[in-house]
Order: sequence, then C-alpha cells, then structure tokens
Amino acid sequence: MMSQANVTLEVARPADLPAFKQALQEAFSAPVIEQFGGLADGAIPSDADLDRSIGAPGAVVLHIASDGRNVGGAVVTIDGHRHHNSLDLLFIVPGVHGRGLGFKAWSAIELRFPDTVCWQTHTPYFDRRNIHFYVNKCGFRIVEFFNRHHPEPAKPGLADLLGGMFRFEKYR
Repeated sequence: MMSQANVTLEVARPADLPAFKQALQEAFSAPVIEQFGGLADGAIPSDADLDRSIGAPGAVVLHIASDGRNVGGAVVTIDGHRHHNSLDLLFIVPGVHGRGLGFKAWSAIELRFPDTVCWQTHTPYFDRRNIHFYVNKCGFRIVEFFNRHHPEPAKPGLADLLGGMFRFEKYR
C-alpha cells in the first residue's frame, strides 16, 4: 500500500476485477455520452480491451481510495528493464471529480514506481478535461496525434472511432 495525502493505492485482487471494470467503464463512458450522445458500440473500453490491458505482461491494477472510500482506479504497465512505463487507464468516479483526487492519485503512482524514466498515456482528442489534466496538472507533453490518416499501430481503429487520440509522454 502507498499513500499520497488522503489518497491510497492498493493492488486489486482478482475477485475485485468485475467491480473495478464496471466502475472504469462507467467513468470512461460519461465523457463519450456527453460528447456524442450515446455509446455506439457498447461499453468503453470494451470488456475484451480491458481484459487485454489487465492481463498484459507487467500490468498492475490499482484501486484508488480516499479516506477509506474507493474513488477510482488505474492500470499501469511496468517495464522493469527499460523503465518506460505506461499509464494505460486512470479514472476517478464522476461523483468526486474536481477535488484534486486525480492529481493526488497520479502523484502516488509516480511515488510507487520511482525508477520510471518515462511515462506514456493516451486520451481522446475531445476530452479537454483529460488533456488539461495530463498537460497542465501532471506535466505530460503531447507527442503524437493518432487519427484515420495516422493510426496507432497497436489499435488502428480506436482513434478513428473516437475521432482522434493524443499520445502523451512524461520524462522524469
């Protein structure tokens, strides 16, 4: 367990994963519904995409709690050799947005993995709240924009589905 102010990170147990996935999908669906009026192809991310992320080599699934209450979660992929790690998924449940919990959670993640040389993450182009969070709060830089003319090699259809995705990096 690792704490940062009133935020605690705890590794999720296998029995926790169904509830974790549901909460993550609800949090990720909110901005898509707000932007597009609904979900075209079911949950975002899909169960299959979530299972791939959670089951990837080096993946660590973390609960984010504040004052003993579960307020979100994260999935990070840790490369113990190169120390170029990935923040694959980060969410704070919508009812507690705007309280600084996302930044405290990110700070706790950075403290938990101090050997990281570079962090990488992605977010859809339309999610201005996330772009502001990663760039202005957490210190990431936008390094690439995926779209139908420049698809992401690992997920070629995702950027097109969401209208574009930014890739961010943060070096320590």
